Amino acid sequence: MAQKATPKKASVADDPRIAQALQNYEAGLRALQEHKFDKAKPLFQKVLAGPSKELTDRASIHLSICNQHLERPTTTQFKTIEEHFDYAVSLMNVGDYITAREHIEKLLKQAPKTDFVVYGLAALDCLTGHVEDSLKHLDEALRLNTTLRYQARNDSDFHNLAEDPRFTELLYPDPAAESSPEEPSFPEDESF
Repeated sequence: MAQKATPKKASVADDPRIAQALQNYEAGLRALQEHKFDKAKPLFQKVLAGPSKELTDRASIHLSICNQHLERPTTTQFKTIEEHFDYAVSLMNVGDYITAREHIEKLLKQAPKTDFVVYGLAALDCLTGHVEDSLKHLDEALRLNTTLRYQARNDSDFHNLAEDPRFTELLYPDPAAESSPEEPSFPEDESF
């Protein structure tokens, strides 16, 4: 019994154009992950001219991301510290921790004792694996504003610290340790 020969799809080994497109795609992806959008963009553009539909579909999405980042104004003006902080948090939310840290450090220079900025730095430290710094900054933020304790208890940014007893101690302090023991009151010396 003779079997019908089925046509093979072109593979990387068969078509050097696909191999080149894949190489450009991988290099573009690395540049994108490093936030080097100006380097990633031409690599993805080369992939779009290649023969692989699957790669061109993916490259077009990544190219769109590059274009969005490259079109952003390089200098951002903020009217308030809160507005600047919100921008830094938005960078954290999209995973741009390096740029978020730059903005939070600028904020700390402007207003070093601003509770929510110190808290934001603690969250960023936790997200980037700097546990000791995170605990230190969270402790500082809680000293500036104890109500942040309630926010930190439910903040997913601190999930890396959830099992750390030092984190638990910061969020659930011993009430006896917080208030100083009352001095016993003695009646004034009264002569009878």
